[in-house]
Amino acid sequence: MRRCAGRDEGSAAIEAAIIIPSLIMFVCLAIAGGRLVMSGSKIDAAAEDAAREASIHRTAAAASDAAYAAAFESLKDQGIRCASSSVNVNASGLNVPVGQVATVTVSVHCTVNLSDLLLPGVPGARTLESTATSVVDQYRQRED
Repeated sequence: MRRCAGRDEGSAAIEAAIIIPSLIMFVCLAIAGGRLVMSGSKIDAAAEDAAREASIHRTAAAASDAAYAAAFESLKDQGIRCASSSVNVNASGLNVPVGQVATVTVSVHCTVNLSDLLLPGVPGARTLESTATSVVDQYRQRED
């Protein structure tokens, strides 16, 4: 009986050596996925803020400037650090005559850095994009 019991010595160390790297990789993948999901929702919010801000201005130039400022301010307030970012504004809806329904569309692109996770197979960065549209008040006075 004693000889059989001695054969299991050291098996816990081998099991740990096999399981622990897998657990570490799983945790790192969960962190990467969480970072992407959280960043995506915050970029969605930045696009919505920018679109709403653009829709309340009277000229396309003022709307574009306001959308850029609102998007970058929203990303900064939410703690998103983009490796690179861009904002595209389609404010052509501000040029339609008063009384017609129009929209302003804003797209926000942000490259989220994942290289600090040091996880094999995960890209160093991922670019996320969000587009939001806001309706321009059809009876609001617009400049010509």
